[in-house]
Amino acid sequence: MERSIQIALVGAGMFGGDVHLRAYADLQRFGIAGQLARLGLDQHARDFADVKFDLVAVATRSEASAKRSTDFFSRITNYASQTYFGETPWRDLLRDFPGLDVLAVATPDHLHTPPILAGLERGAHVLTEKPMCLEITEADQIIELARKRNRIVAVDMHKRYDPDHLRVRDDIQKRIGAPLYGTAYLEEPLEVSTSTFKWVEQSDPFSYVGPHWVDLIWHYYHSKPVSLTAVGQKKRLVRDGINAYDAVQVRVDFANGMSINFHNNWITPPDFEGPVNQGHEIVGADGKVESDQQYRGFRWWNAGGGSRTSNNHFTREVRRPDGSPAYVGYGVDSLIAGLVAICRMKFLNESREAVADIYPTAEDARIVVAIVHAARIVRDLNFQYLSEGRGAPVTARFGDDGITIVDPLRGDGAFQKIYGKPV
Repeated sequence: MERSIQIALVGAGMFGGDVHLRAYADLQRFGIAGQLARLGLDQHARDFADVKFDLVAVATRSEASAKRSTDFFSRITNYASQTYFGETPWRDLLRDFPGLDVLAVATPDHLHTPPILAGLERGAHVLTEKPMCLEITEADQIIELARKRNRIVAVDMHKRYDPDHLRVRDDIQKRIGAPLYGTAYLEEPLEVSTSTFKWVEQSDPFSYVGPHWVDLIWHYYHSKPVSLTAVGQKKRLVRDGINAYDAVQVRVDFANGMSINFHNNWITPPDFEGPVNQGHEIVGADGKVESDQQYRGFRWWNAGGGSRTSNNHFTREVRRPDGSPAYVGYGVDSLIAGLVAICRMKFLNESREAVADIYPTAEDARIVVAIVHAARIVRDLNFQYLSEGRGAPVTARFGDDGITIVDPLRGDGAFQKIYGKPV
C-alpha cells in the first residue's frame, strides 16, 4: 500500500511562496530521506524512504497569487495542485481534503491563529511560520486543541538549525559559563515594510523577526522570562504614510539571571550589502561568544553592483546531474524536522511526547508569544509616555501568577494583570 503525506499551504508570500513551495517541491519529487542527515535524523531514512509527499493545494487571499504559486510548483514538479483564494480560503480547502495530513500556515503574522485552529479541528497536523500567534490566550487555545486532537503544531524556528547556532548550543555555551547578558539583532530591508508586506501596521519589527532570536535563547538555556521592558520609534515609515514602528528594542530578564537585548528594525536602506543584518552575542561568567550571521566571510563586488554579501547557509541551490536544483539549508531544516515528527506519529505509531524533542513545539512557541505579547503592550505605553516627555518607566513581570504590566504612571494603580496563568 502506498504511504503518503498530503500537504496544503495557506499563504504564499515571501516565505510561503519561496521556502515552503520549494521545500515541498523537492519532497514531491524525491521524498524526505535525502534531507535527514543534516538533522541527525538519518536513522529514519529507510523508515520513510518510500513515503510520497503531495502538495495538494495552495490557498491565498487573491486568485492571482494562488495561481502564480501553483504554476510555479507545477513547473518544478509537473504536478497540478488545486488553488483556493479569498478571505478564509482554508475553510474550503479543509472541506475538500478531509484526509489532509499537514496544513502549512504562512499567512501574515496576525492571521495565523484561525487557519491553525481550523486545521487542528479537522484533524490535520500544522506547520506554521513564526510567530505562532500574537496573543498568549491564542497560544493556549492552539496547545489545548493540539493535545485534544493528538496533533503536532510545529513552528518554523529555523535559526535553531543554523550550524553556527548548533555549535553554540552543543559546545560554546558550556565553555563560556553561566550567561550574564547578551544582544541579538535582526534588521530587515526597507522594502519589507514599504512594499513586500501590506500588513506592517498590524505588526512591528520585533513581533515579526524577534521571535527567531527569542526562541534561540530559549533553545540554548530553557530559562523562562521574569521581566521585560520595551521601546519603539516611529520616524522613517511615517514619511511614507505608514503608521508603523521603524524599530523596536526589547530587554528581557530571565530566571537564570541573564539579560538579553533584542534589537529589530525593518528600515535598512536598499544600498546595504546583505539581504538582512543579523547576529548575536552572549557574555558568560567565563567567556563570550559572538556570531555574525550577516557577514560570514563571503563577499564580492562588481562594477555597478557595489559590495555584496550572502548567507549561503540559510538556503542554497545544489545542482543535480540533470541540472535541476536541490534546495537545502537551515531554512528548510526546520520544516523537515516537523514533517519527520509527523511521519513518526503516522507511520511508526509514536506519541506526541516521544517526538517532541526533534522540532520547535507549540509549547516552546508559547514562551515566545508571551514575550511578544507583553512587549507590544509595554512598547506602546512607553512610546506614549516618551512622546509626552515622561520617560519610559513601564515594564512587564512574568511569574506563576501570569503576566503583569507595571506602570507607575497609571492613574488607577501601577499594576495591570493581562494574563492570569503561569507563563
